[in-house]
Amino acid sequence: MSTHLKWIAGINGLALMIVLSVTSSAEAALPPGNPVQQWNKIAEDTVLAAGALQNEALLYMSYESAAVYDAVIAIAGGYEPYASRIPAAASASIDAAVIEAAYQILVHYFPAQTATLSTFHGEALAAVNDASVPDGIAVGAAAAEAVIHLRGTALHPLDGRLPIGTVSTIEDPTCKAGGYRRTPGGNWTLGPQTPWLGEVTPFLLQKAGQFHAPAPPPLSSERWVEQVEEIRRVGSTESESHGQRSAAQSAVALFWTSNVLRQYNLLGRDIITQHHSGTRESARLLAMINMVAADAQINVFHAKYELLFWRPVTAIDPTSVVPDWCGTLPGFDDRNDRTTEQIGWRPLLPTPNQPEYPSAHGSITSAIADVLAEFLGSDAIGVTIHGSADGTPGNLAATRYYATTADLRDEIVNARLWGGLHYRESTEAAVALGAKVAHFALNHGLQPAH
Repeated sequence: MSTHLKWIAGINGLALMIVLSVTSSAEAALPPGNPVQQWNKIAEDTVLAAGALQNEALLYMSYESAAVYDAVIAIAGGYEPYASRIPAAASASIDAAVIEAAYQILVHYFPAQTATLSTFHGEALAAVNDASVPDGIAVGAAAAEAVIHLRGTALHPLDGRLPIGTVSTIEDPTCKAGGYRRTPGGNWTLGPQTPWLGEVTPFLLQKAGQFHAPAPPPLSSERWVEQVEEIRRVGSTESESHGQRSAAQSAVALFWTSNVLRQYNLLGRDIITQHHSGTRESARLLAMINMVAADAQINVFHAKYELLFWRPVTAIDPTSVVPDWCGTLPGFDDRNDRTTEQIGWRPLLPTPNQPEYPSAHGSITSAIADVLAEFLGSDAIGVTIHGSADGTPGNLAATRYYATTADLRDEIVNARLWGGLHYRESTEAAVALGAKVAHFALNHGLQPAH
C-alpha cells in the first residue's frame, strides 16, 4: 500500500489533512470522462441509491453541479458564479477543485455513503498530476461550503426541502368531479408524491410558482370532451389491440418511463464527450441541466398541487378510486353527456402518485430542450437520448434521436398521451411552462461574466 498525506489550509484557516490511500485491490472504478463527468455520474448513483424520487433527486444533483460549477468558475473565470464568488489562484488545479467540491457536497448530504465516496475521492485525487492540487482542493471545499450555507444542511434545510422519503398528504383536497383522487397502479406507500417540492426555493427562478399554467378545461366544455375522449381511445391497455395505438407508439410511451434524472445527465455527459468540451463548459452544461430541470419541476409541482386535477383513470372509470384523503367516496361523474365512462378502463402505464395537470415530464423535457439549444447554439440539437443505460430489458434500453427541440417536445406530448397518463392539453401546457422557466433561468443565471 502506498499512502500519501497532503496538508492544506482548510476553510477558515483550519488545517485539513487529505489522506489518499490507493492500492490495486481497493481502487474504485471511476466512471469514464473528465472529472466533471466522473463526479456527475458518481453523484447520480449516490443520490438514487439513497432512495430519492426523481424530482427530489434533482435538488441534490443541483447542489453537486452548482458547487462544481462555482469551483471551476473561481479558477477559470468566464461566467458568473451561483452561490458565491470563491477567491482562487489562477494556478490552482481545476481537476482537484471539481473532485473536492463534488465530494464535500455528497458526503455532507449522504454520510451513509462516505466509505464508497472516499474511495472514489482518493483515486480521483491520486490521478491528478499537478503541483497546485492543494490550492484546487481548497477552492472546491469552499465552493461546497458556500452551496451548503445557501441551501442548508441535511437536517436543517434553508430552501424548504424535506428529508428524502418524507410521507406526504393533501391538506385541502378537492372532493368533487375533477378533483385529484388516489388511483390504482401507482406507488402509494408514501402517499402523494412530494407536494412540498412546489414550495422549495428555486435555484435560478425568483420564486416557486413564478410561472402559471392556464386552468384545465372546464368539464362542461368541448375542449374537455376532446381531451378525455382522445386519451380514452388511445391511452388504454387495450388501445393497441383495438387498432387505436400502434406498437411503435406504445414503445415510445414505454421509452419515456425511464428515470429522467439518469436520462438527461447521461445526455449531458454524452454531449460533453461528443463535443470535446473543456472543464468549464462541461461544468456549466451539467449545472444548467440539473438546476433548470429542478426549477422546472419546482414550478410545475406548485401548479399541480394548486390545481389538483384528476387523472384520466379517475375521470374515465369512477370505480377505480382507492380510499384516500376524501375517505371512501367513489369517483365522480363529470356530468357531461358527451363523454363516455368506461368501467375497467386502465392506462397503458401505471399512474404516478401526483396530480395530473400540468405534466411534470412535459415541463422538464421542454426546459431541457432549451438548455440543449442554449449550449449547442441552435434548435437543431441533433441528440440521441437513452431510455436506460443499465441493461434494463425491453424498450427502456432503446435510444431515440431528436433532430430539433420541436421533435423532442412533440414526442413527449404524444408519449404521455399514448401511455394514458396525461391529456394532450396538459402536456402542451407543461411544455409552454417549461420553456418559460428555462428562458428566465438561462437569462438570469450562469451567465457570461461582464
